[in-house]
Amino acid sequence: MSGVFHIDEEAYDDFMGRYSMRLAPLFADFAGVRAGQRLLDVGAGTGALTRELVRRGSDVVAVEPSPMFTRALRSRFPEMEVHEAPAESLPFDDDVFDVALAQLVVAFMADAPAAIRELTRVARTVAVCMWGIAEMQMFAAIDHTAAVIGAERAEPRARLYRTLPELVALLEPHGEVETAELDVVAGYEGFDDFWSALGRQVGPAGAWLHGLDDERRAAAREELHSYFGNPDGRFELWGRAFAARVTRA
Repeated sequence: MSGVFHIDEEAYDDFMGRYSMRLAPLFADFAGVRAGQRLLDVGAGTGALTRELVRRGSDVVAVEPSPMFTRALRSRFPEMEVHEAPAESLPFDDDVFDVALAQLVVAFMADAPAAIRELTRVARTVAVCMWGIAEMQMFAAIDHTAAVIGAERAEPRARLYRTLPELVALLEPHGEVETAELDVVAGYEGFDDFWSALGRQVGPAGAWLHGLDDERRAAAREELHSYFGNPDGRFELWGRAFAARVTRA
């Protein structure tokens, strides 16, 4: 997975957790999660989806390639089986899970098709989801801002698998694919809250901001504030994740 996630769990939770925790129940519903199932949370991160799966009474196993996130998962879920491993090489026998879920992961996999082959090997049903770029207000704002200030956009490689056609093409070698659009809204106490979270260098968006010089960073702050309507107090941003699911015959 990309090096843009070599950060601590508090930074990730502050930046993306306010979205991913709201996405988790919607994604679990789409994946058909039920109590008593044995589930694999792939690229579990800091545990936003993991927490929802455990809450539903499932038997959950987590896999996460980042050592920092793996430590966070083991601390937050001490009774749960957690493996530090990439999705492309899973340490499990065939057909040992009912469902394998990958929330906000496939765009950052080193080899997504290989990873999906592994997921379909160990689980009968595989479900994945990723934020759209234009459909995620924060990402659309950053793309707009990059164009205005004359900067490159955030990490080009991380733009793969951000549309339903791309996700369908990724999963359809393994069976008939079902899809959904999952919408969430996240809140900020003010623009400083947003700017602080963005500045914690999480993911492609945080890496983009960190890579700007002082002049462009100041211009980016001004343009983003304007793009969001110059909020003076609490405001919300929306986001849409595209989801796809396949079940082997």
